[in-house]
Amino acid sequence: MKQGAQGSAATGNPDGSGGLGGAEGVGGVGVGGPEVRAGVPRVPVQGRGVEEERGGRVDRAESVERGVDGGAGRGDAGAVARGEHTHSETPIPRPRALVQRASVRGQILDALRTALVTGELTPGAVYSAPALGEQFGVSATPVREAMQQLALEGAVEVVPNRGFRVVERGARELAELAEVRALIEVPVMLRLARTISVERWAELRPLAEATVRAASSGCRATYAESDRSFHRAVLALCGNEQLVQLADDLHRRAQWPLVGPVRVSGRGQADLLADAAEHMALLDALIARDLDVVRSLVGEHFGGAH
Repeated sequence: MKQGAQGSAATGNPDGSGGLGGAEGVGGVGVGGPEVRAGVPRVPVQGRGVEEERGGRVDRAESVERGVDGGAGRGDAGAVARGEHTHSETPIPRPRALVQRASVRGQILDALRTALVTGELTPGAVYSAPALGEQFGVSATPVREAMQQLALEGAVEVVPNRGFRVVERGARELAELAEVRALIEVPVMLRLARTISVERWAELRPLAEATVRAASSGCRATYAESDRSFHRAVLALCGNEQLVQLADDLHRRAQWPLVGPVRVSGRGQADLLADAAEHMALLDALIARDLDVVRSLVGEHFGGAH
């Protein structure tokens, strides 16, 4: 698909507004709208992208890393083939972070995940990697790789020759996710309530307080990360890394917006504050070793699909 022809067609928005590819650029994906700017900084422009700057070629630093330039002679020959000067000048060292696409991909992935939480990536809409890459100021490659990761997580699905469609989901899926999370987390929390020392629970208070501050900001993306951080810290006390990773993946999926009118309003600040208050109350009950209150609070927490 040619870059100039993507516009609104790439986003799948019939009104031509373009969503992430509209007049405001990526908008809520950390480079436009005021809400997400508070939570996720803009992905920095990478000089038109490492791949574009190199014109699709492998630069000297990367060729050495891959074993292409095994010696000076072969390195010079490769440089000549690329049209570079090879007058035995000392090469200027480059910071490795500038040539590692993984760091760019990670920033793009974080921004896209934030856009999922805020609803800037509209359920049902199709987005192309080149169009998003242009808005981010990078090549299409790291965007495509980030989207492929989101596809593995179930957030988007591949549309051949078009891009990636944001998965549509309803209240039933959200309820199912809450049920599965409860089956995993509730027994673990109750077991930890009997075994973990009061001092260990007290160490988690800053994380619980952070959720309250995040809720007060009203930014869903900021609260989503803080919410997951608290739950990860609690579950990590069980020492089972596989369980923590699985629960965190389910938690992330539960934070994606619903389709329809519910998605438009989303979770307001009052809902976020109530959710954060449950974290504080749960931690107080754990410190007091009040198992009845812990059981009740955990049940209410997951019953509200938080």
